[in-house]
Amino acid sequence: MAKRVLTAALAGLLMITGLAVTAPTAAADSAPTVKPPMGWSSWSFVRKNPTAAIIEAQAKAMKDSGLTRLGYQYVNIDDFWYQCPGAQGPNVDQYGRWVIDSTKFPAQGAKSGIQATADYVHSLGLKFGLYMTPGIAKQAVEQNTAIEGTPYHAADIATSYNEANYNCGGMVGIDFTKPGAQAFIDGWAKQFASWGVDYLKLDGVGTQDIQDVQAWSEALRNTGRKIHLELSNNLDINNAKAWQDLADGWRTGGDVECYCGANDSSFPLTSWASVASRFDQVADWAPYGGPAGFNDYDSVEIGNGANNGLTLDERKTQLSLWSLAASPLFLGTDLTHLDPTDLSLLRNEDVLAVDQDGIDAKRISGDADTQVFAKKETNGDVIVGLFNTAAAPARRVDHCRRAGAAAGRRLLAAGPVEP
Repeated sequence: MAKRVLTAALAGLLMITGLAVTAPTAAADSAPTVKPPMGWSSWSFVRKNPTAAIIEAQAKAMKDSGLTRLGYQYVNIDDFWYQCPGAQGPNVDQYGRWVIDSTKFPAQGAKSGIQATADYVHSLGLKFGLYMTPGIAKQAVEQNTAIEGTPYHAADIATSYNEANYNCGGMVGIDFTKPGAQAFIDGWAKQFASWGVDYLKLDGVGTQDIQDVQAWSEALRNTGRKIHLELSNNLDINNAKAWQDLADGWRTGGDVECYCGANDSSFPLTSWASVASRFDQVADWAPYGGPAGFNDYDSVEIGNGANNGLTLDERKTQLSLWSLAASPLFLGTDLTHLDPTDLSLLRNEDVLAVDQDGIDAKRISGDADTQVFAKKETNGDVIVGLFNTAAAPARRVDHCRRAGAAAGRRLLAAGPVEP
């Protein structure tokens, strides 16, 4: 069967179809103070082998490419930065906190390997992010490590409930009714702040972890350092109010990666099916996103051409949908080998302005062949995104153009579409 041809709204070029309106300066003019974060994350491409050298090279490439001038500013290490000797879970220090894998992130004098990497990222004018999961390591419980600054120990606060640490395992829950529980999280948050962490991804979060999220939210605030708290993944929409109250962003679904590369290769990074699954997520979660906290549809797999796993139209579609949804834009690609065409998509300021307005688009209509999303700017402008998901190479958009013109605003589309 021939691969489907996808038509995307918005990305790549910003084409005004029949309306006497220029590019969306209004979106930038009305952008909120708090905007969806943008940057790069290690998981999609680097996966299990982050090192200081790799992270620093990606940070430098992001700056050298000109992406940082457009708002891409975070460089985030995902999983596998800590020692994981086996099924017993992460190795821990004297206070029950994960121990840095010093073979990947060697210390530099008195600086830990993570702090040294964060310092390099900061030296480029960028921000630094790190990964962890809820709970306390089983090794901490077995060693009954002290809780810093208290008379309590790990066994005083641990439960027998197994927490989700997807790759290392070996984490159990925390009983937050017990004295010392909040202090344990406080101590960890202070350590992250001392390392220079600006963004924390808390992975494996479920409904059962609301108290963990609350503890982390409080602990990060109390560090005195501004640290973005992102929750992952497949967050329950029925608890959207809790995520809004406690975090700065939340993953609405599973991983966008396809995990379909030969011999465990990162490439291809994703598939059209993974991207297309977000249409319904964007529609369902639209009421819950905004400047107080953003719906996160996972990594943007644009940057490495065919290695992304998407056709050019499919790549345009991903950036279009994420931008209409005001999603965080975190690249999962190898920034040291950027494809020129992909780079032009990522540097499209008109498209980025649509994302950075912080306004979630609503689905106007959708069926097996067509998706239409729209959002209204604070100045009254309306941005409409048209998606042709049919196998046919082109579809007529007369009715959508008239709808946009009737609103007196902008219609955004990328070919192939018929006027």
